Amino acid sequence: MRLVPLAESAPVVRSKNAGAFWITLDVLFDDVDRYRAAKKSGAITADLIAKLYQRNLEDIEGPFFIDPALAIKMSMVRLVPSGDLDDTDVYGAQQHVPLLNIHVPVPE
Repeated sequence: MRLVPLAESAPVVRSKNAGAFWITLDVLFDDVDRYRAAKKSGAITADLIAKLYQRNLEDIEGPFFIDPALAIKMSMVRLVPSGDLDDTDVYGAQQHVPLLNIHVPVPE
């Protein structure tokens, strides 16, 4: 297996609000073998997410592997509540970018 950035393995990598105080990160695959390889690799961990987003490990929930949906989901506490004067992304829709370069294996 070779390693590729998550952006090349999963067609959907996104983030969104999960209430005023949380952001959810979603990775959605359209190929069962690619999903299984990413899941089995252990490349996506709470420790890694905490490092990428410069958060405490306690602020990260997941990753959760949703096999029927070929999805990996994580949530993290927002630094400021959605809509706060210091909030730079009210909808949490642009917080997925650090995930794009996580390298995961893909089947040959």
